[in-house]
Amino acid sequence: MAVGYNDKAEENEFEDKVIHINRCAKVVKGGRRFSFAAIVVVGNKKGQVGVGLGKANEVPEAIKKAGKRARKALITVPLHGSTIPHEITGTFGASSVLLKPAAEGSGVIASSTVRAILEAAGVKNIMTKSLRRDNPHNVVRATFEALTSLRSLSDIAKSRGKTVSDLHA
Repeated sequence: MAVGYNDKAEENEFEDKVIHINRCAKVVKGGRRFSFAAIVVVGNKKGQVGVGLGKANEVPEAIKKAGKRARKALITVPLHGSTIPHEITGTFGASSVLLKPAAEGSGVIASSTVRAILEAAGVKNIMTKSLRRDNPHNVVRATFEALTSLRSLSDIAKSRGKTVSDLHA
């Protein structure tokens, strides 16, 4: 047993949300065999979020696998108060997702798929638009790609050799 590692405490910190469950059928000699694919998002509502895909013959097992994969794929989202630092578009496959920072009190204006990811990340005020295709797999990956590409104001200032106050001027 590893010293200082508490798996149960890590489990409680993150909240799971099932985004989509897909039923797949394989035709065999005796009929159809069904299996399930689940997309799950996990987040701590403090800027950490992960998405995972799990496949199994039973729904609960698929959700469990997806949650485990999502915990392994955690990213940190730079937050600017309760919104994101700047506007960004994420693209994956034929899907595009536009994320725009919003004023305090606006809430999360997004489709159910994008909303689940943003709320798990801890974003409270944002405007989004799903462009082109609405396949849940691609929309999730496009949103995740956009969140990965976000840069905080301090990162942008550092790369330009300036201070954060210089950027506002």
